[in-house]
Amino acid sequence: MDFDFSAILLGLTVVFGVVWGLDRLFFHQQRKAKAEAAGGEVREPVIVDWSRSLFPVVLVVLLLRSFVAEPFRIPSGSMMPTLDVGDFILVNKFAYGLRMPAFNNKFLSLGEPKRGDVVVFRFPGYLCEDDGKLVRSGDQSCTDPHAPVPSQNWIKRIIGMPGDRVEMRGDQLLVNGEPVAADLIGPYEGDPKRQESRLMLEMGATVWNEHLPNGQGGVVNHLTARMPNYATPPPLPNARVPLVVPQGCYLAMGDNRYNSTDSRWWGCMPEQNLAGKAFLIWLNFYDLKRIGSIIH
Repeated sequence: MDFDFSAILLGLTVVFGVVWGLDRLFFHQQRKAKAEAAGGEVREPVIVDWSRSLFPVVLVVLLLRSFVAEPFRIPSGSMMPTLDVGDFILVNKFAYGLRMPAFNNKFLSLGEPKRGDVVVFRFPGYLCEDDGKLVRSGDQSCTDPHAPVPSQNWIKRIIGMPGDRVEMRGDQLLVNGEPVAADLIGPYEGDPKRQESRLMLEMGATVWNEHLPNGQGGVVNHLTARMPNYATPPPLPNARVPLVVPQGCYLAMGDNRYNSTDSRWWGCMPEQNLAGKAFLIWLNFYDLKRIGSIIH
């Protein structure tokens, strides 16, 4: 989406809080005294009554969405088969530290991402060349390198940590020179009535179980999809994405490897763009069996 709901919530919280607070400080006692002198009831102006009623509600929603968990809806098939179009997911907002609502500045560090985490982040923009320099742009074709970057939340899987050497040679992912193992499960099976599933079926997609080292001695086993008949994504490294992941950045890719616009196009994802870690599918109108699934 192109609007920032956190900024809207923050703005409403401030407006309602200021209106209610100023009224309590400067006007409420005057109205109360006049009402008592006239022997009537204290009547608050409509805007004050609405602010008093809505302020605590909006504040609680803001705090929960900003510091506990935030819901998102999956709009595309870039994370299939792990996440399907229409999945409603919950994102842990404190896994990587607490951040100021709307501004996204971290003020309390509680943890760092690990390789294999599925993360939601603010789209950093495509990498485009302008006068010999790489700049961030909202134009994927780079026709306009200075096009504004849309305010959108994206979701991908972290493949490379700061300092990692990440390579993608065809279907083979290599991290720090070591091939990441993957086992073929079989052909993709989906509902041909749904657009994303129909595309994967027509392209002969196959499903694999990838064993991605998390960098802490463990392995993240997760599903990926391959459909080389569809398109050939850029390799890693390439002219705009270096071999070594820069400090303060993460390399992110979609599990639908041939149909995901990810770090292969727009480079690393800055740490300050992180929004949280996806952990649960809480609703899906098309497939009720997915409800309650833990995201790996």
